[in-house]
Amino acid sequence: MDDKIQQIRSFIVETFLFGDDSALREDTSFIQNGIVDSTGILELISFMENTFHIKIQDDELIPENLDSLSNIGHFLDRKLACVE
Repeated sequence: MDDKIQQIRSFIVETFLFGDDSALREDTSFIQNGIVDSTGILELISFMENTFHIKIQDDELIPENLDSLSNIGHFLDRKLACVE
């Protein structure tokens, strides 16, 4: 697991799962499993923007980008490639 995904994983475990990461895999859907709600998505976006120094646009707020660790990893790879 790369460093970016580990940072996101740690944030989700501490913020939404209260330290219990037993059910969190890279492909676990945050929405379908009730891990993150709409307010939680805003917290996650804020964390990502601050941690990775990016700006996430409204049209990027889709499950394909943000609904699992795997999706976030792919999204960040694409997003950070545009910044570099």
